[in-house]
Amino acid sequence: MNGAQLSEFPDDSELLRPAVSGLRRRALQAGELSAVSNFSGKFLIKFLRARDFDEDLSLKLLLNYQRWRKESPEISACLSPSSVIGLLNTTYHAVLPQRDHTGSRVLIYRIGQWNPKDWTAFQVFRVSLITSEIISTETETQRRGLKVIFDLKGWSLGHALQINPSLAKKISTVLSDSFPLKVRGIHLVNEPMFFWPVFAMIRPFLPDKIKQRINMHGADFHNTLSDFFSPPVLPPEYGGEGPSIVEACQDWTLQMLQSEKLLQQISNHPTGDITITPEDALNSEEEGDRATL
Repeated sequence: MNGAQLSEFPDDSELLRPAVSGLRRRALQAGELSAVSNFSGKFLIKFLRARDFDEDLSLKLLLNYQRWRKESPEISACLSPSSVIGLLNTTYHAVLPQRDHTGSRVLIYRIGQWNPKDWTAFQVFRVSLITSEIISTETETQRRGLKVIFDLKGWSLGHALQINPSLAKKISTVLSDSFPLKVRGIHLVNEPMFFWPVFAMIRPFLPDKIKQRINMHGADFHNTLSDFFSPPVLPPEYGGEGPSIVEACQDWTLQMLQSEKLLQQISNHPTGDITITPEDALNSEEEGDRATL
């Protein structure tokens, strides 16, 4: 049975147990996770589904996820939607209510709504991480992945100056190979001249598979987006028949705010596996060290 077939089974299926046990055993044997005492099956299945139950790739993804949480506390320590509510209220971001024909979630980022004088690139990046944590809990999204539309209308030199090579590497690494989600497609619309130097900075850090899934639509995107998304999926502003982009942004902002407690638990948890208590997730000596900090 291949990985795609295994992904279709529910989390509690006996058929998933060998893969879950194998990944747990290898993860707990990894030197960089020596402080961790356990992972729940529900948590590990996210990483297995994201890599079609390839144990080696799933382990790499899990280790990358734990590594970025540890190495980027300026981001991982705060996943509160309230901390970026001003940006969200500009209708910067939405997860559309309807999935596409393959079952993928469809995300939209409207870069022109981001004022770089008010919000840093780190804060903008936090919005992506918040959404990623929320949708990665959805079984259907674990199976079908996501597709992203970046509307670059309004991109300016001020935006470009916020992105340096270090941040570009961190963003591309986290979103492409450190999160338990399948990125099925990236669509760029309204790409301006100022965007290309930043894209050239980010592109080398992207896996070849992701590079092949990037589609450039330009300003005449209404016709070409329809080659990838059916009308009921997209807002009218993007050539579709779904709810308006403003409505979609407002609805998703509300869902993010309703997930505040969940996100706080993930932020505060040593591994992000909130199915297990922090005390049970770590070896006793490590938990003792944490308690004295």
